[in-house]
Parts: sequence; structure tokens; C-alpha cells
Amino acid sequence: MAERLPDSAADPEIRSERAFLAEARAALRRMHEDVVTTETVQDSAEDADYTFTNRLLRMDRRRRAAELVDLPDVPLFFGRLDYPRGRVYEDGDGPGAGAGPTRAADTDRVYIGRRHVHDGRGTPLVIDWRAPISAAFYRAGPGDPQGVLLRRRYGFSDAAELTAYEDEPLAAAATADGRDPAAGPRLGDELLHAEIERPRTGPMRDIVATIQPEQDDLVRAPIRPTLCVQGAPGTGKTAVGLHRIAYLLYTERDRLRRDGGVAILGPNRSFLSYIRRVLPALGEVGVRQTTVDELIAPAPVRRADTPEAERVKGDARMAEVIRRDLWSRPQPPEETLVVERGSRRWRVPAAELAEVLDELRARDMAYGAGPGLLAQRVAHLVMRRIENSGEAVEPGTLSGLRRNRAVSAVVRRMWPKADPLRLVLGLLTDPDRLYRAAEGVLTPEEQRAVLLPGRPRGPKSAKWSNADLALIDEATGLVERPDTIGHIVVDEAQDLSPMQCRAVARRCSRGSLTVLGDIAQATAPSAVDRWETLLEHLGQPDARLAVLDRGFRVPAEIIDYAARLLPAIAPGLGRPTGVRQGSGALRIASAAAAERLAVLTAACREALEGEGSVGVITADDEAAAVAGRLRAEGLRTALVGESEDALEAERLVCVPATLAQGLEFDAVVVDEPARIAAAEERGLHRLYVVLTRAVTSLRIVHAEPLPPVLEAPAREAVGAADHACRAV
Repeated sequence: MAERLPDSAADPEIRSERAFLAEARAALRRMHEDVVTTETVQDSAEDADYTFTNRLLRMDRRRRAAELVDLPDVPLFFGRLDYPRGRVYEDGDGPGAGAGPTRAADTDRVYIGRRHVHDGRGTPLVIDWRAPISAAFYRAGPGDPQGVLLRRRYGFSDAAELTAYEDEPLAAAATADGRDPAAGPRLGDELLHAEIERPRTGPMRDIVATIQPEQDDLVRAPIRPTLCVQGAPGTGKTAVGLHRIAYLLYTERDRLRRDGGVAILGPNRSFLSYIRRVLPALGEVGVRQTTVDELIAPAPVRRADTPEAERVKGDARMAEVIRRDLWSRPQPPEETLVVERGSRRWRVPAAELAEVLDELRARDMAYGAGPGLLAQRVAHLVMRRIENSGEAVEPGTLSGLRRNRAVSAVVRRMWPKADPLRLVLGLLTDPDRLYRAAEGVLTPEEQRAVLLPGRPRGPKSAKWSNADLALIDEATGLVERPDTIGHIVVDEAQDLSPMQCRAVARRCSRGSLTVLGDIAQATAPSAVDRWETLLEHLGQPDARLAVLDRGFRVPAEIIDYAARLLPAIAPGLGRPTGVRQGSGALRIASAAAAERLAVLTAACREALEGEGSVGVITADDEAAAVAGRLRAEGLRTALVGESEDALEAERLVCVPATLAQGLEFDAVVVDEPARIAAAEERGLHRLYVVLTRAVTSLRIVHAEPLPPVLEAPAREAVGAADHACRAV
């Protein structure tokens, strides 16, 4: 057991460390003031030559100032490494030099924190966790100390006051505190476990103080190739993705800016609200956080597809259907082109124009580039005839011919402009047109499944679905290439349809990806069942596939119970393991139908007696009623989906099952698992998501029988007495 000193204001080491923390915070404030108060414009006059440059400099200054804002409820550092003197700093330099009564003359101290902090002379006080030297904090161990004598972890209160520390000697040499190295290394994990298990409410926090070696390997992986992480519940895959963004912005910032910046794609707005504070706490404020639908956003979503329609529309074959329909629009002319110039007329036969059209159609280019190129080629055909006749040709002749009315008219007829919204609307509302484009690609049944209901008069009156947005984006990408993004993190990627994958890939043609998810949690009808297939659709077949299967957050008892669903939902996937052992985390209560809500309310009251957040997860169509019942019983309850700040509005939160993905709560109460499982085609996948949202305890309340795959093992796991109880 590593040494852990008590939280005592009288303890000299605690006082010393608190004093150093105050010094570091004061230094960070000075760094912020320096950025805010230092004039960075090129010239004080509003000279036109400097206006653009000055605007960029001011924007950069605002960004740097935002990155240096001190967050009072976030500890500025969380660890320390002690090295032999001279290994890191020159004598007398470096953080903590001479600080603290146990300061040894033969060690260098490196404080590891969320951002770099230096004093007025430029001497580092806190080293950014992303710096190369900081890697030893996560990776060093008794078997490979990496030159570290001692690792210290700190404990903090919710108000970010330093309350405790824990030392772990790593080298078989005299340590900084003078302990006998013959006693051997003692793993210091008490504070680590306390931080992992610390109750929480509101949005997700960073895990920078508790990153595990296997997670650190993924966080610090090179920007290429693409990284795909298959992560079981509670393994920290979302945190890995967020910290990886922060790391890449530290090592590849200029490159990522040139390539279009960085974006996080989450499954819904509730999830994005849950993670929104992590990157700012790490000093990164310029990262776009959005959903796939918002990224493409060609039209509002006002309709839900049937599972069969969603499956077909999400299939990659729809890309070929759309391509065929779009490229069927260019048609050769039926008549000779006649161009009047002065007193003469110049004729280009229809067959020659058709040859030009065929040549352009054979090129790999965006459809939208066609009219300009066609006008150039047709004008050139006319100019060649003028030259062959011996008539003088001036420098502006070609551009004049391109603007000629007859040339413009024939180009419009040969290569009609395409509006993606109208193109997809026409394709999905005209059975004959769809048949021509989908013949040999979609079966007649599949063609009928994707047809839109009714006959919308135009794109504005059409009721689009989520799956339709990806089809519109496909058409848009064929007409004009979209802007690219330097790096995209796709979380809960297992639910992306192949067509959505193509939309993401178009925006990452010059960049890289981090793909996060769990095949067992795939709930969309169009989801694939193998990462290799999804990565092919993302255009990243050579991606590195990594597996995280050690659950640090979800107790083993809960993971083991939920894993009974795996043979039915993901038979090829290995079972995850829970690091946190213990009993009593899982309780199951059956109730008569008339008493179910009363038992549910009692379970919520009991959960609220503990610390941290409580999530009540129900079938979607039950969520509003359950939230209303809890409120009527006097329990302050927020409803996820009702507002973006629902997760931090109250400790008790009611969550529709389809919005639970990616969220975590200290305690979870699940209402009627059978209804959640029966609500959709992949209901057992959804139930697996729901059962793995708890960090401390899971209570299940049901009046209807549990799904068979859970019923029999559940009786053995929790005991007949618990299972048969009528009240929690």
C-alpha cells in the first residue's frame, strides 16, 4: 500500500503542495493577462494592407486567451514525477525547486497537469500531460520505471482543493522520501480508484488523471492510420477519443488547422451536451461538436422511416442508384449547333457534340464542373472552325464564344444543372424513374420501401427522414466536393449506416479519423455487424483496430449480467471484464402491474440517498409519463430531450432509452426491460446499452416478464429473495 497522508491543514506536505498549487494558478492568471493586454496588431493605423492580418491576429489572441482561462473547479495538476537530480532540469530550476519540507537535494520534480504553466522567467511550473515527458506518468511501473524514482497522485475535493496525496516508489534506488528500497515497490492505486469511482452529476469530466496504459497508447497513437476502437461499456472509449483530440491538437495543431480543423460527431445532442466540458477543461476550445445529421444538414427531419426503409436507404447500393439517376441527366443534342458571329454562321454537328459529351462523362469529376467544361469545349469547337476558315481570332474570342447565347443554350440542354434536394425528391417520388436508376441494384420490394409517402410539391413541403439526409448528401457530393476536415472523431460509430459513412468519408478525404464504438451496442436497422465493413465504407480499410475490454467504470456484477445478451446480439464478440469487483451493485424487483410505478418511485428515492447522479431509463413512449409521475411524487426530475441542460438541471434524470447511448450515471433505475427490448427491431441491443449505464448500482423494476435471455440467469445471480421482492 502506498503512503497516503491525511487531509490535514496542519500537515506540512499538504500545506506545501497547496502553496505550490496557488503559485501555479497565479502564474496561469499572469499568462492569461499577458495575452489579453499585449497588443499584437501589425500597425495601429487601419491600413488596408494590415486589416486582414490584424483580424487574424486578434482572432488568434482571443483563442489563446480562452485556452488559458483558469477553471476554478478543475485541478491545475494531478500528479508528480520525481527524477534523479539533473535528469530533467538544471540545478535550482524547474517546478517545486526547494518547495516542501521533504524536498530532497538529489531529485527533479515534474508536476503533470492539464496545461502548461510557466512563471515570469519562463521556467515551467506545470508540464502539459501531452508532453513526451508526461507519458511516464501513465506508463511507468515497477517493471519499467522509465527513470522515475517516485510517482505521486493527488486527491482533490469537488471544489478542486488539494486534500491528499499518494506516493508510489518505482525505482530500486533510494527514493526522494528516504524509504528503504528493499521493501520493494508498492502500487499506489487508492486515490486512482477513488477518482474513478467518485460520484458525479451533470456533464462528463475528463479522465486525464486516471488514464490507464492501454488507453494512453491509443490517446498518443499517430494521426495516421485511422484508429478504430472497439470498446466495451465502461472502458473509457469516449474519453479516449476526447483526450486523443487534445493530444493531436498539441502535436499536429498547425497541420490540422490547414486541413480544416477538428470535429467530434456524436449520436445526438444529449450526448454532445454530456461531453461538452471535457475539451475546455483540457485547454482546447475550438473543436466543433455536432452530429452526423447536423454535419450534412440539407433539410430538417420531420419523419421517421420504417425499419425496412431505413435499412435500404442506408445501404451503400443507394450510392449507385443516385449516381445513375444524376448522370442520366446529361444528354446529347438532337440538332446541329448554329452560332452566329457577325455576318457568318458556324455549325457544329450533333454527332461531334455527342463525342465531347461522352468524353467529359468518362472523367472522374464532380457533376457541377460539367457545364463549365462543356461550354469551354463547345466554344473551342466553334473557334477551331473560325480559325480554319482563315478569319482572324483575337485573345477574347474563346471567352466570348463561351458566353454566346446559342452555346449557353445547348450546354443547358446537354448538361442540366442539378439541385440535390430536387434530384432525391424526384427519385423517391417517381416509381418509374426509381426503377430506371435502381434496375439490377434494388429489388422491386426494396424500391417500394424507399418511396416517400404522398406527392410533395417540392423539397420544402417534403417530410425528410434521417436516412434521406444521407441520400441528399450523396447527391450533393456528386455535384460538388464538400469542404474537408483535418480530423474527425466519430463516437458511437457502430450505428452509422454505410451511406452516413460515405458522408463522413467525403469530409475526411485529406484527413484522418478516430472511430469509436461497440458492435454490441449497434441499434440502427442499417448498422453493419463488423468493423471491417464499416471501415471500408469510411474509406479507411487500413485502419488500426484496437480493443478495449476492461471496464473501469461499470461494476463487474453489472457487466456480467448485461453480457448475457451478447450471444444473441454479438455472437462473435468477446465478453468484457469488470475491473471493479464487489456485490450488491445489481438489484431486480418484480411488481404487480398496478404497483410498478410505486416500486419505481421507491427505487429512485433509495438511489437518491446515495451520492451522484441517478438516471431512470424507460422505453421512449413511457419517458414523459414516468417523469410526470416522479414529479408528482415530489421528486425533482429532469427529462432528457426536453432541454439541452437536462443532464445538469437535476440529480434525478429520466432518460428515453434511445437517448441513453454514451451517457453515464452513478445509479441507474431501469423500468420494464421487456418494453425497451420490444420497442424496436434491435431492441436487445438497445437493452444492452441501457443496462450498462451505471457506475455504482443498477436497479431493475418490472411487472412484465424479463426477456428470456435475462430471466433464468437473473434468478441465480441476484437470488430469489431479491428477484421476488415487491418493493426496493
